[in-house]
Amino acid sequence: MSLGQVPASYRVATRQAETHDTVTLTLAPAGEPIAVFRPGQFTMLYAFGIGEIPISVSGRAGQSALTQTIRGVGQVSRALCAAQPGQFVGIRGPFGTSWAESDAQGQDLLLVAGGIGLAPLRPALLAALDQRARYHRVIALAGARSPAELVFAAELDRWRSRGAEVEVTVDKADATWNGNVGVVTQLLGRAKLDPAGMIALVCGPEVMMRLTARSLLAAGMSADRIRLSLERNMQCGVAECGHCQLGPLLLCRDGPVVSYDVAAPLLAIREL
Repeated sequence: MSLGQVPASYRVATRQAETHDTVTLTLAPAGEPIAVFRPGQFTMLYAFGIGEIPISVSGRAGQSALTQTIRGVGQVSRALCAAQPGQFVGIRGPFGTSWAESDAQGQDLLLVAGGIGLAPLRPALLAALDQRARYHRVIALAGARSPAELVFAAELDRWRSRGAEVEVTVDKADATWNGNVGVVTQLLGRAKLDPAGMIALVCGPEVMMRLTARSLLAAGMSADRIRLSLERNMQCGVAECGHCQLGPLLLCRDGPVVSYDVAAPLLAIREL
């Protein structure tokens, strides 16, 4: 077994409930930490005795501790969401490609998130805000099903205070909501985007990413400047099992971040 396939032991340092079914864990290495991740990469996160799943890193890069945001939708993810401070989990990785958000320095950086897709984008946003003067604009557009489903809601004003232009919309409002209502693509027209001087990072449900990319193309943006985070059934993380194949790509190795000029013809084939 190669080193990349042996889980490193991490201890849950903090646990923060984001929504009714989504939790952010801060994980501290119990021994030798895994390699430093790049924004957009993921780990294979292991609940001992139950199994492991791929989870994007959602915290700041360059630290030995990891931040991972998990939605409880299956046996493994629910066990991880229930983990309490002091409990141990296993981690393999980091795996995959990065957002390479620094390519947008001197230009606009646009981040478009749907639902928990904001979690994989958060490291790129934090990295850009740490070097805010190097970007012309940093724009974050986020959509959620309802106000109660919005992750990182407590951080939005902090991002704004650090220089990000942040807009949020929900599919269905409640009595507490005074903001935008509708799909996240509706926010694109209000952001006064410069398609020729911008790189876009997009993460969320696949239909949302396709519609966002098409809207950006219609606005004059080139496909190679639009980057999506794609999801398939990743199991090994090291490009050996083939479960995450998308056409010629193995997304644990060639993704999850893929430019739209590469992704578009593959996403158009329903069988893939």
